[in-house]
Amino acid sequence: MFFLRKNVTCSLTYENIPLSTPLEDLSFIVFDTETTGFQVSATDRIIEIGAVPVKGFQVQEKDLFQTYVNPKRQISREIRELTSISDELVKDAPQALEAILSFFDYVESREAVCLVGHYVGFDALTIKSEFKREKLALKNFLTIDTLDLIGFIAPSYDMRDLERYAMAFGTRIYDRHSAVGDALTTAYLYVELLFQFQQRGHKTWGELIKATDSQMRSLF
Repeated sequence: MFFLRKNVTCSLTYENIPLSTPLEDLSFIVFDTETTGFQVSATDRIIEIGAVPVKGFQVQEKDLFQTYVNPKRQISREIRELTSISDELVKDAPQALEAILSFFDYVESREAVCLVGHYVGFDALTIKSEFKREKLALKNFLTIDTLDLIGFIAPSYDMRDLERYAMAFGTRIYDRHSAVGDALTTAYLYVELLFQFQQRGHKTWGELIKATDSQMRSLF
């Protein structure tokens, strides 16, 4: 038996942006999530979303998005110690659907071409899984992973840790395992990667897509 699943769209502008658009004219939203664990497609739930815009190769630090999320389950001691997010902190927070839709409103209002994250596949799966629990399907969720851009610029690097990459590329490091902190760290790393990408002669949205084409993800 098949059930109809309603679609939810993340309003990104990539479909309307000419491939010749210079990178410095694009707006990106860099985001991160924190969860109760790593089994997000099964039992684990989202507990925080953090994001920051990047435009004109500038991190817009004064325009942050942050919300805790009530996971409707107890947060383990290990996650409390890792993230500093407690049951008390999330008890009055919005539940997942409300929190994510609020994030999508933020993304739409900033006219972002796409979303950016570090090991972004996990964050995308986290959000997709929350919608799936509500019998909703997510559309138009295009992402760029900083790992993929690093692989294009410096393929000799072979690690995933955000802080180590930030150190390697000489960019700022904020509070780890905080959605806002990791979003900010990722944003500054991404800006540096864009500078290096441009210095190698790649200057347009089309070239960025081509460089990360095999790794860019649109969830349907």
